[in-house]
Amino acid sequence: MEADLTFLSRRSPVLCLHGCAASSQSLASGAGLDILKRGGNAADAAVAIAAVLAVTEPCSTGPGGDAFCLFYNGNTGEIRGLNGSGRSPKAQTLDFLEGRGYTAESPPSLFDALNVTVPGAPACWCDTIQLFGSQKLSLQEVLRGAVEHAEVGFPVAEVAAHHWANWVAALRGAGKELGGDLLIDGQAPKCGQIFRNPALAQTLKELGERGKPAFYQGRVAQAIVDIINQNGGVLTLDDLSSHDSEVITPISTEYKGVRLWEPPPNSQGLAALLLLNNLENFLLKALGHNSSDYIHILVEAVRLTVTDAVRYLGDPEHVTIPVETLLDKSYSLQRTKHISVDRAMEDVKPGLTTGSDTVYFCVIDSQGNACSFVNSNYAGFGSGLVPKDCGFSLQNRGASFNLQRSHFNCIAGGKRPYHTIIPALLTDCASDSQKPRLLAALGVMGAFMQPQGHVQVLLNMYEFGMNPQQALDAARVYVQYDHKTGQWSVNLEEGIKQDVAEELRRRGHNVNWPITGHKRSQFGRGQIITVGDWWNPSINDADRQSRVLWAGSDPRGDGCVVGNTHPQIHNLGSAPFL
Repeated sequence: MEADLTFLSRRSPVLCLHGCAASSQSLASGAGLDILKRGGNAADAAVAIAAVLAVTEPCSTGPGGDAFCLFYNGNTGEIRGLNGSGRSPKAQTLDFLEGRGYTAESPPSLFDALNVTVPGAPACWCDTIQLFGSQKLSLQEVLRGAVEHAEVGFPVAEVAAHHWANWVAALRGAGKELGGDLLIDGQAPKCGQIFRNPALAQTLKELGERGKPAFYQGRVAQAIVDIINQNGGVLTLDDLSSHDSEVITPISTEYKGVRLWEPPPNSQGLAALLLLNNLENFLLKALGHNSSDYIHILVEAVRLTVTDAVRYLGDPEHVTIPVETLLDKSYSLQRTKHISVDRAMEDVKPGLTTGSDTVYFCVIDSQGNACSFVNSNYAGFGSGLVPKDCGFSLQNRGASFNLQRSHFNCIAGGKRPYHTIIPALLTDCASDSQKPRLLAALGVMGAFMQPQGHVQVLLNMYEFGMNPQQALDAARVYVQYDHKTGQWSVNLEEGIKQDVAEELRRRGHNVNWPITGHKRSQFGRGQIITVGDWWNPSINDADRQSRVLWAGSDPRGDGCVVGNTHPQIHNLGSAPFL
């Protein structure tokens, strides 16, 4: 029942000195901490977490999906990242889809094999280790924890079990059956039931032993192509073997003395920065946290942001995206002049459908490195297609493409779609002669909620003085556009006052309140690790403990934060660990 997911307990922020890992699944957070204890750094630990989440939350993530990461180098202050999103099949052009009878008004269904793009996550895992890892642990060692969980089995957690069952039902409702590797006797596992996935264990073993060729060539690649072709898709072995990650320089914007870093297009990181720029033009703290005035301004700024994002975002290899113009502060000033303080705007229309299931996690190590990482199948199990003897489902990220010929995000062969998943980092605004000082690794998963979630939890800390756990606990707002009805809706989580909801309705907003139980998943699941308590207005700079890591994990998920208590590297040899 939806009401079963109640929020009755409180969590303190986790505090530690020598490294920290936060994810939506306790076993995954533990795997990340194990890697730190074995001498790995934040990047090594992040990949270990990604792999364990592929085992424990296959209804959200896995090797059949995409990934992005941002990495802060504690020695140099340099921030780089990887775009691990895959491309559409080269043969899948707009002409091809139109020849099959598809149009902008009638695209392929959500779970159609034609929505499968090349999985980018495995390459991103490999490249994260190679480019940003400690070089003290091999990929095989990093993946060992995930292999053990897949072989031996693990008890399925509560939130994961709920979504597992929901997405199995959604696939069956669409006439699709999820592959047996991800079921127990044809059914989704229940909370507490032990689930094993020996096929995924084998896939991860091969990836650890042989790297990217183990996935993009040979047995696994052939199994991917076979199941797609059997279901009417056109992905080829060449599409897979020609894939690689892209090293990226993140984009950023300044907000009142801090700088938020996001991945560039085709990711929607630009949307988070646009939203922050729009909100900088208002005195938010004076409005009061989650007041009707605050939420009204937030909603209107989101509507402007989403409109720009869906108009301009796409694959920069195929279209020219005016990033610098959009991020210019004068542009946000111009846009926010359309906002009335007492009435919702009219005629603000984007046009993109959504997916929702993603995992976000972050790690900061004892050397001051940070890895902010996100991995996703798009909608639940993605397409629901499970390649034979591989243990994972294939994403349906291609559902994000537009079929209007002139659109920035129009489908084309070998093109990356508008991508919702975004990891973030926060630093101070260093001068040209200084390296930026890391303040936080943060993220909130959940399709178009992600930029809204990034900004809300950041403002909770920076404007309203909340610690990382409080910032994640606080009730959220999700502004949603229904492309079928052409209507905007404002979803308010339980915890926002009834009189606030009523006042927002009076101002012309279509308000859904209160959102309770498992339906709270639409507000995303986030993780935050901060370096020091810079968000605390009651602490003087002289008294601030900038070495202390403060961290929080979202109560909407099954996860937790774990901290490393020892400054020295543990020499655990090659003993297996869970």
